[in-house]
Amino acid sequence: MDRSRFPRFALAALLVPLLGSVFFSQRALNESRVELGVTRGEVLGKTAPPVLVFTTVALGGFRGLIANALWVRAMELQEQDKYFEKVQLTDWITKLQPHFVTVWVVQAWDMAYNISVKFPEARDRWLWVQRGIELLRDEGLKYNPDEPLIYRELAWFFQHKMGQDLDDAHFYYKSAWAKEMAAVLAGTNYVALINPQTADEKARALRLRGKYKLDPRHMQEVDGEYGPLEWRLPESHAIYWATQGLQRAKKKELITLRRTIYQPMQMAFQRGRLVEIDTPEGKVYQFGPNLAMIPRANKAYEKMMAEDAEYRDHISTGHRNFLKDAVQFLYLHNRRAEAEQWFRYLLEKYPQAYVNDARREDMPNVLVSSLSLDDYVVVRVTEAAGETSNVRTRAVLEGLLVSSFYNFAIGQDDQGLGYDLLAQKVWARFQSKVASQTVRVGLPPFGELKQEALRVFEQTYGPTLSARLRSKLGLPVETPAPPARVESPAPATP
Repeated sequence: MDRSRFPRFALAALLVPLLGSVFFSQRALNESRVELGVTRGEVLGKTAPPVLVFTTVALGGFRGLIANALWVRAMELQEQDKYFEKVQLTDWITKLQPHFVTVWVVQAWDMAYNISVKFPEARDRWLWVQRGIELLRDEGLKYNPDEPLIYRELAWFFQHKMGQDLDDAHFYYKSAWAKEMAAVLAGTNYVALINPQTADEKARALRLRGKYKLDPRHMQEVDGEYGPLEWRLPESHAIYWATQGLQRAKKKELITLRRTIYQPMQMAFQRGRLVEIDTPEGKVYQFGPNLAMIPRANKAYEKMMAEDAEYRDHISTGHRNFLKDAVQFLYLHNRRAEAEQWFRYLLEKYPQAYVNDARREDMPNVLVSSLSLDDYVVVRVTEAAGETSNVRTRAVLEGLLVSSFYNFAIGQDDQGLGYDLLAQKVWARFQSKVASQTVRVGLPPFGELKQEALRVFEQTYGPTLSARLRSKLGLPVETPAPPARVESPAPATP
């Protein structure tokens, strides 16, 4: 035997018992670190995958060095736009350092944002968006249950990736999620989900907790505080996870979680009414304003301002803009008494508020306090006609059409026709401005919008005015649907 090779065999033989001693001593060391409060999180329990337990215990302090090297390589892959390879590396890092919060966030973002858009089909994109959500919800929070950043990112995926219209497939995401929630909630009977009795209730409650990690008790608490929420919409789940984060998070920097409550509340008011449409291809969903959410959204803003003195001015900016929208939406839906109440409230809270958020060359920016309610709404509608926001424009159109129907029903035909013509002009102008992006932000045909506005009118004003309107328009008299829970016409006091 070559004597020069003998020391290598001896070192190799010595390495085995040394690794074994590290394996057995690391557990006691980890427990001591937890007792002394010098570790970032508890050692992994019995629920952790065996490979994760092995790497964290066997490698000991070397985990950090290996994870750092992998992280450097992951950043290089990001610069090269190689996100599929990067996902694999970050997966290894989470197994080495499960309490490295940034890696969980970056990996989930890559899946939901960077990788999903590489697929042309909406169904394929949705799979990656779901995978990003599941990574944070099912894995990241398992090992980091008190980290506000994970709660914030999870809420943001619902609020932004699913809720906004920046992705060409956003309608698919919303519809897919609505169908999943409809199947498991079946009307949101909290009693049945908290204490299920039948086999169906037990199966749905188990799926709610097991697959979606939703606690029906917390859902009920959130609904009592901020609702009634439509749990088939992504904004409600953004609020759910943000409130969970506020309860669990131990750090002081919580403004991002607060923001992920009041911003979705504003969206719940602007388009928080789910509209089901049966088509030959199956059930599809559209969205409309939920004016009943205005008092709750206002309460959420005021609560967040009261709880966060440091960022009160920042939150108040959003609150001011919310109130300006609320006044406009109520007025256009012919709920003038409520519009006047909230208009007075806006002037009381923000006497120096301007009509427009930013100065525009083609439109003078004037103080709200210098205008009457009627003049204020005219300026706001003119401004909205120049925007390319699907949500705001659709809300304006529905308000104009409902007001048109109301005026026809009470015999004010000229005013009713005026609202209708204005709605047509706003719709045509919007469609022409987004002609190259109609798939992502385009509006439905004007006739469909008019049918939905008719349904809203009949649910709001009841059978007497509905019969008058149908007679005026030459439509068959039908029995209108019962008033919708989210469209109560009773005035709400600020």
